[in-house]
Amino acid sequence: MSAFVYVPADDPLFGAIRIELDHEAGTLGVSGHGLPPVEIRRAPGTSPVSHVPIGTRDPEHLTLLVDGAGTALRPSKGFLTRRSYRVEVVSAARECRYVLVPDSLGTSRLLRDGRLLGVFASTGDGHVSADWEAASATGEAQEPYDASVGYGLAAAFGTGAEPMWQIALNAALELWP
Repeated sequence: MSAFVYVPADDPLFGAIRIELDHEAGTLGVSGHGLPPVEIRRAPGTSPVSHVPIGTRDPEHLTLLVDGAGTALRPSKGFLTRRSYRVEVVSAARECRYVLVPDSLGTSRLLRDGRLLGVFASTGDGHVSADWEAASATGEAQEPYDASVGYGLAAAFGTGAEPMWQIALNAALELWP
């Protein structure tokens, strides 16, 4: 993974989105016209792991700012199930909870308070795309804050995970002499 990448994304609802990822420094920035900026930072001195774009899944070593406000970031450890790779954000400013959870080998669903907003795909190198759900029957549509959080989480942690049976098989094969 290169040290710094700048990747433009063209979102179907929110237009041009700028993603800046520096794996070595442990920084991620997401911005775009009308979007609240997102910053995710790995604590200085934390050794990066190669399989996580931001370099760690340890919440003690991560900081999330959305539009300049500190926001609770809770990535799970990632072990045997797809769900164990989920990332949660609790926004006091918006009084809501976001969850990015893998749903296939390459994609993850973004939910706000349990409602599906869209499906994200990320290659782990800063490239992210979103496939947004249609507005709900109540007329709730995706908002710029949703896009900022979704792109930030997908770029920082990647998307998708292997199915449980594949993860368990790989773990067993690692132990095989």
